[in-house]
Amino acid sequence: DGILRSTTSGANLISDKTFTDFKLHVEFRYPAGSNSGVYLRGRYEIQVEDSYGKEPNSLYFGGVYGFIKPIAMVAKKAGEWQSYDITLIGRMITVIANGKQIIYTQEIPGITGGALDSNEALPGPIMFQGDHGPIEFRNIIITPAR
Repeated sequence: DGILRSTTSGANLISDKTFTDFKLHVEFRYPAGSNSGVYLRGRYEIQVEDSYGKEPNSLYFGGVYGFIKPIAMVAKKAGEWQSYDITLIGRMITVIANGKQIIYTQEIPGITGGALDSNEALPGPIMFQGDHGPIEFRNIIITPAR
């Protein structure tokens, strides 16, 4: 039905195509306690985690893992569909989560943990993390930014 499902901890899904500067729309849903991520160019993880009711943190929902904390926690309750609209130009990132801007044109200082490689000068794939718990993705749209 157009939904990518990882019903248990399993494998990561990596695109064949690689990307430089782009806009990504993705919707996702997870059960209570689950943890996942969306890797941009296979190097920069935007955290997808059950973080409803928590304070913003780079390790929680919407954060650039370990580097950039969102300005607000806009995670919905587990089991609800949520969305990210992410723009990545060079290392500059803007993240809109569930219709609210939570990161505005901030520079990612380097690769995040779990990166596929460290060659930031090259285009890279989109990777959906599937090895940390159940997760569903749908309505994935990627558009070149230039």
